[in-house]
Order: sequence, then C-alpha cells, then structure tokens
Amino acid sequence: QVQLVESGGGLVQPGGSLRLSCAASGFTLDYYAIGWFRQAPGKEREGVSCISSSDGSAAYADSVKGRFTSSRDSAKNTVYLQLNSLKPEDTAVYYCAAAATFYCPPVIGSTDRFDYWGQGTQVTVSS
Repeated sequence: QVQLVESGGGLVQPGGSLRLSCAASGFTLDYYAIGWFRQAPGKEREGVSCISSSDGSAAYADSVKGRFTSSRDSAKNTVYLQLNSLKPEDTAVYYCAAAATFYCPPVIGSTDRFDYWGQGTQVTVSS
C-alpha cells in the first residue's frame, strides 16, 4: 500500500518547537519531492515548504522562513519538518505530500504534481 503518515503534532506554547514526521510506506521518498502544507479552519490550504528529491534543497513560505526547516532521513524513509519559534497563527492541520519529481514546483503552495497525501497532524500554538 502506498501511504504517507504524519505525526508529531500537538499543543505548544508560543515560541515553542515541534518536529513533524512524514513517514512513507510502499514507495521510496528519495525519488520524490516532498511538500508540506497546512490548513486552518475556515481558511484555504497554504504551502509551507518543499524539499527536493535531487539535492535536498528546500524552499519555504515567507511566513515560516527562518523558523521552519525540512530535512530527510533516507534510512527511515522519512521527511521531517522542524517547527521553531511557533506563533499562534501557525495553528493548523499540517499535511505532507509527495510529488514524483526531482525538484519542487516553482511556487510554494502548488499542488499540481503532488500525488500522495498524508492524513494530517494537528498543530496548536496557544498560551
């Protein structure tokens, strides 16, 4: 079965940190660009970041740049999103998605090439 599973979400205070995991089964993430997206209640889904399959380079939305970092662990077939300096406006369900391309789409938030999606993990930032 082809599957992506996110984990690591939870409740954290402003300024805190979380590490989200995106674990794949049924295919090898090394061959896919992996995007992170998030959606808050009543709002449109937005792109957060994307890490390429070729050289591991990553791009980030302006709203998270400098605070979030995406990385790969090929041995575990897992991609991570490190969330630092969290703000209340980061509260959302976070999804990972896999695109069968070496490089990420040119626009963060584009979903055109993402074929596989996880179920999402809730991140809540509140004092």
